[in-house]
Amino acid sequence: MTTVEPLGAVRERVLSSLRQEIIAGRLLPGDRLVERELAERFGVSRVPVREAIRALVTEGFVLFETPRRTVVRHLTPTDVAELFELREALEVYATGLAAQRATRADLAELEELLDRAADATRADDAEAITDINTRFHDRILAMAGNSLLISVMEPVDGRLRWLTRQNEEWPQLLAEHRELYAAIASGDRELARAHALAHVQANYRSTVRHLFGDSDPGPAAHSTANSGSGSGSEGEA
Repeated sequence: MTTVEPLGAVRERVLSSLRQEIIAGRLLPGDRLVERELAERFGVSRVPVREAIRALVTEGFVLFETPRRTVVRHLTPTDVAELFELREALEVYATGLAAQRATRADLAELEELLDRAADATRADDAEAITDINTRFHDRILAMAGNSLLISVMEPVDGRLRWLTRQNEEWPQLLAEHRELYAAIASGDRELARAHALAHVQANYRSTVRHLFGDSDPGPAAHSTANSGSGSGSEGEA
């Protein structure tokens, strides 16, 4: 007896595949998403493809240029600045909590991810690096032990992964993650927050250079840096 895959499951499969293709750079900004072609490629009807495309619009990966033309969006400097401002606000705070709450098992898991990241960096495997680095940050967020932080990050997680993929300065990224791990392992909340802030800002500058060829990110970066400079004054969660 043939098992029929539920429509919702088909939609999620198509959505996940298209999202990953965009994040990995197999679908590039400006590339068209044509329902008929995608339905044929995935071996499904056009309905789940149409729903997956609408979800990608909501997530910020694609846009409707016209009612009949859907393309992968080009990230603008404003898009990048806004995402990094959000990342700075939430990740810096989460890293401070993680330093306070990390268990030996948590730290061992981060060490394992760093070892895997080092192997992927030596192999120059961009997709593996992106996946491992995402897991590294996801683990820190989980270590913070605040479910609201996780729920706030979820809607933009895909776009943040997309941005992470833009930063191809892999050895530098690995070095920053090792420093971040050491700060968390120290148990010093403010030290961990300082390293997280420096990491996010360095990642922002690298991403801007890669996307826009601009060594000076401009006013948005300075605004972001200033907003984070007083992060140590926030109260306890």
